[in-house]
Amino acid sequence: MVTSVLVANRGEIACRVFRTCRELGVATVAVYSDADAGTLHVREADAAVRLPGTAPRDTYLRGEAVVAAALAAGADAVHPGYGFLSENAAFARRVRAAGLVWIGPPPEAIEAMASKTRAKALMAAAGVPLLAAVDPAAAGAADMPLILKAAAGGGGRGMRIVREPRLLAAELASARAEAEAAFGDGEVFAEPFLEGARHVEVQILADTHGTVWELGTRDCSLQRRHQKVIEEAPAPGLAEDVRKTLCRAATDAARAIGYVGAGTVEFLVPADGRRPCFLEMNTRLQVEHPVTERVYGVDLVALQIRLAEGAPLPPGPPPARGHAVEARLYAEDPARDFAPQTGVVRALGFPGEGSTLRVDTGYAAGDTVSPHYDALLAKVVAWAPSRAEAVRKLAHALENARVHGPVTNRDLLVRTLRHPEFTDARTDTGFYARHLPELTVPREGERLAALVAALADASRHPGAWRNVPSQPQSKRYRTEPGGTEHEVRYRCTRQGLVPEGFPGVRVLSAAPDRVVLETGGVRRTHPVAVYGTRVHVGPHALTALPRFPDATARDTDPGSLLAPMPGTVVRLAEGVAVGAVVTAGAPLLWLEAMKMEHRVVAPASGTLTALHAAPGRQVETGELLAVVTETEEESA
Repeated sequence: MVTSVLVANRGEIACRVFRTCRELGVATVAVYSDADAGTLHVREADAAVRLPGTAPRDTYLRGEAVVAAALAAGADAVHPGYGFLSENAAFARRVRAAGLVWIGPPPEAIEAMASKTRAKALMAAAGVPLLAAVDPAAAGAADMPLILKAAAGGGGRGMRIVREPRLLAAELASARAEAEAAFGDGEVFAEPFLEGARHVEVQILADTHGTVWELGTRDCSLQRRHQKVIEEAPAPGLAEDVRKTLCRAATDAARAIGYVGAGTVEFLVPADGRRPCFLEMNTRLQVEHPVTERVYGVDLVALQIRLAEGAPLPPGPPPARGHAVEARLYAEDPARDFAPQTGVVRALGFPGEGSTLRVDTGYAAGDTVSPHYDALLAKVVAWAPSRAEAVRKLAHALENARVHGPVTNRDLLVRTLRHPEFTDARTDTGFYARHLPELTVPREGERLAALVAALADASRHPGAWRNVPSQPQSKRYRTEPGGTEHEVRYRCTRQGLVPEGFPGVRVLSAAPDRVVLETGGVRRTHPVAVYGTRVHVGPHALTALPRFPDATARDTDPGSLLAPMPGTVVRLAEGVAVGAVVTAGAPLLWLEAMKMEHRVVAPASGTLTALHAAPGRQVETGELLAVVTETEEESA
């Protein structure tokens, strides 16, 4: 029997595993980097062990240090979570060699699926349907579009879509470099890119006694940068014969490698809905596992622990019930190419959280989102008897949540859940490529939110109302995300605050924490929360701007390339050096921030006259990376 579990991970997944351990009466041990010393997963564990350093390679990816931490804390089992070492066969063997229980599949099964190319060969032998491989060296126009994928790892790294043969060589080199940097393995393969396909996966669970469960399907088609954003179970609109094919192929894949524990087999379903093709098998718990848990009424982490103890599964899984949808709330700005955001989480709360709305998070109010790890703030999961009800419930919970702090993708999630293609279950992996511009336009009501912020601020200084009552007051705010600036004006009169330029709007009351307005005869209360210059008005986030621009501030020199976010310079583009001639929009370097690589491009065409970036260097937002001096012809 397992009595104490060390979770070789951090953040949300560590907290989620700890929750189940507490319910089972199992003690918990956390590991943490220096950047994570005060985080929620450390506070929630019964014991915690420091892994000196900040970068993942120095901390969470050091298998020997994690095992030593488990032994030092008296743990008798290790749960890997997802990411980091969760699919590392050598780490699994190290855990077992130390006499600890490995809460995961056999190392041999991990190894069998560690390389996507080897996994495809195994699946072909087991009769699982596959996409035909393409030799990138021989690919031509008839083979386009192609998708390049790293053979090792996942999370969208080393992945590129190529639509023109002339771009293949450069994209192949870039994919190999990214894969080598991320996984220590530069192997990349190519296969046809299926336009309009859906990403559908099957959850499996297997014991050591020969029983394999399939726990239905999940649709994970809504992705940005090849990373999932919204997932649901069961996958809607699948023909029954296709669903049966997927589930049979998933169990065949598990049996073919002697799988034990929880795992996921992923497929592409073509636009015509026929002949699904195997993508890969994830030999771990998936981020989106809660939707399956809600539909089947199971705790997959509890089952993982019992399977690791050698317990048998019942002959068959419980029946599916209802529908569940999960949205990943990220600290990122979708309007700026999903740039990750950092800062203090001031408030994080969701209306209706309880039996039918589940929130998994690694943050609480006061915690800081750092640039060192991924940008996932929370997973919000809604369950209901029908898909339409679950989608409606999730959209309402997100829209009315208190999410105060860094910029998030909250608006994008709400708009996605209410988009006709999603509500009609007609989405595919190209959804955001088609619709991102319309989904990131400024939110309605931003200007009114700026007025509310100004009125709440005015209520803090009632004495100022008597200064020059005949003159209007003005305040400026910038909305986040998007960066739209709004200037609002109001007058302080004997009758109270009177807005200018807002016909039909009447101020009923104004206080520092709420403003009540009547618009067109309809009364609404607008809650306000202020943290320094950041103001939250309901779902709107604004930054208060100085009334007058800073006369001492100077504009950045033309051609200056500034870091768009804090991160680490991963690599420079080939040939990038002082004196090189560059073209506007061409990639110059790549920054790694929050487990994602971000391409930084030349701000103008011309000559690179300064270069301050080098691989391995840590940079902060706004730091000067390079300078491109335009030629007279180009600047003219």
